[in-house]
Amino acid sequence: MTDLVIRALDESDAQLFHAHPDPLNARASHERTTHRPDWKRVALRDGTVVARGAWWGGTDDKEPVNVNWFDVAEGEVEAGAELLRSAPWQVELEINLPGDWRDHPDLAAAAETRFAAARAAGYELLVERFLYRWTPERGLPERPGRLVFAAEPDDAVFFDALRHIHAATLDAHALKAIAEGGLDRAAQEELDFFHWCPSPREWWQVARTPEGDLAGIHIPAHNPSGPTIGFIGVLPEHRGCGYAYDLLAECTHFLVEHGAEAVTAATDRGNFPMAANFAKAGFPVVRERINFHPADPTA
Repeated sequence: MTDLVIRALDESDAQLFHAHPDPLNARASHERTTHRPDWKRVALRDGTVVARGAWWGGTDDKEPVNVNWFDVAEGEVEAGAELLRSAPWQVELEINLPGDWRDHPDLAAAAETRFAAARAAGYELLVERFLYRWTPERGLPERPGRLVFAAEPDDAVFFDALRHIHAATLDAHALKAIAEGGLDRAAQEELDFFHWCPSPREWWQVARTPEGDLAGIHIPAHNPSGPTIGFIGVLPEHRGCGYAYDLLAECTHFLVEHGAEAVTAATDRGNFPMAANFAKAGFPVVRERINFHPADPTA
């Protein structure tokens, strides 16, 4: 087998990135994503692209926050691994897949090739997630009218609420942050993400019961690709009442009232209660995402 060549791309040869088959239709999940040419890398053998990766970040980010497009040709697991291993950025890896990929042997085989390359590069599985996209023909979810929603300008209120919410969470990213730095770190990472989103801080809302008790929070947001359900969280003492649906319905209405023509969202596959709420609110699963993270070399 001939030697492998790893190349970073630029404006002059960015077209090389697309000289590779797309069996998992990754392009469809990036129709509204902007990738910088110099954050794309390819692995070539005999001049043929056998692996490719696109690192991604926000408009003002100095470095990528993740790899969100990663493809590997069959039989080229080590090429894919070397592409990731040799990159200057060791960040989370997202592998976006069709929602029915498990039902089709060819798609499952293509996905497993990518998983094998990630593991060979030293990445570990973090979580599998459902990706949703609500569109107007689904109809707006009914507002139950049980909670009182209001803007809240004090970040400390959200920080305290997030600490309580994450004290009993099913979210894999939050659990990872808690394991690494406790509840304060998990809460701060959420706040940092909300501030990073290019949507107004004034959109963040708290939800209270008619008696005035804080029941939860919701964050209508725009990420760089468009309107999204930024966060839905119910305080532990108010769980069991179905309030997550109330928050989701309100968040969806809020985004539509502020011009959204479609709304994206995501939740962990293992978060069965939240997945049920998305289904009830008319959010269909459109893709799945498998998140890997670089293993701790000291572990």
